[in-house]
Amino acid sequence: MPYAEGRTFYDADSHLMEFSEWLPQYADPQLRDRIRPLYLGGAGAKASEIIAQARARKGNPTAAKALEDDIMGPKGWLALGALDPAERSRALDLLGVDKQLVFATFAFSQFISEDQDLLYGGTRALNRAMADFCSHDKRLIAVGSVPWDNPERTLVEAREAIRLGCGAILVNSMPAGGKSPTHPDFHPFWNLLEDSNIPFMLHVGGGGRALRQAFNNNGLPKTTDFLGGGENIRSKDYMTLHQTPEQFLSCMVLDGVLEKFSRLRGGVIEQGALWLPTLMRKLDIVQSSFRKTEPTVMSLPLKASDYLRRQVKFTPFPNEDVGWIIANSGDEMLLFSTDYPHPEGSHDPIGRFESTMKSVSEEAKERFYHRNFAEMMGDTA
Repeated sequence: MPYAEGRTFYDADSHLMEFSEWLPQYADPQLRDRIRPLYLGGAGAKASEIIAQARARKGNPTAAKALEDDIMGPKGWLALGALDPAERSRALDLLGVDKQLVFATFAFSQFISEDQDLLYGGTRALNRAMADFCSHDKRLIAVGSVPWDNPERTLVEAREAIRLGCGAILVNSMPAGGKSPTHPDFHPFWNLLEDSNIPFMLHVGGGGRALRQAFNNNGLPKTTDFLGGGENIRSKDYMTLHQTPEQFLSCMVLDGVLEKFSRLRGGVIEQGALWLPTLMRKLDIVQSSFRKTEPTVMSLPLKASDYLRRQVKFTPFPNEDVGWIIANSGDEMLLFSTDYPHPEGSHDPIGRFESTMKSVSEEAKERFYHRNFAEMMGDTA
């Protein structure tokens, strides 16, 4: 019996768990030696020990069967299908998920650099790797990625990611290279996504840390995250997660990009959604207050919040009140996700979501669990 049953489930957030040697094999030969080992500072104090356990399990059918019997139990590298494509297909069977977006986890740490050849070459290698991992199972949708540092190279790598078979493109929610993602130099990129029927994605970690580090210099004992590391999300980080995607989306609306590219769609993943009703109201207030002094704002023909309603979807956290968010933003904006196999998704995301949706209509639930995902992905079938 699968974990999820009784309706169609499309999962807007899942991950693979890399080993250091995984990415270099997809890099061009001249770049291969420059790909760094994984940086695991955010994975908790026992990351190396857990990776060793995962390596030891490989090829052990008894251990794999134990994971099948507890599909929502072990997390990270120890989960079924963490980096084995065939196992991942079996995991989907047991999860009861009909489609699943797949993001990388730590591989970006292997090539992030001010050297654009390493940055964009590593990007191409990762997009090849993601596409390959998902290529055997049509339920898996690879999320490629591009950086903002160079508009021309960003466009080239986006085209290549789409050619490889990536079904969505992850972008950072903070600019790089001195230009806003809304700058006309990036319009060819947005046009490519629109014409290719490919959504953009924002994901936690893609905007850096919104919390200024000085706030952690507070004279109190040093804290760790719930994974046992010092690089992941702690309480004050959680309070500021929404700030970078909020800036990005505000600029996309107020600079007219979502108006100009009206068929462009996107998803805001693993950054919560409790802040969404407030963002929508703030955008409408800003539109009303600044339309007399800012020509671009004045020229927007739609209500500012309606651009988000029309073109962007959000994944709530399992600890958020989904019913309240739907009541205050609309039933067309939220997406179901498991975050498999990351621990943040919890061992029972459906149960936690359902506990807050007792007053939500069946139609709204259908939207949450799969129809909004299909709209975001441009699936009109």
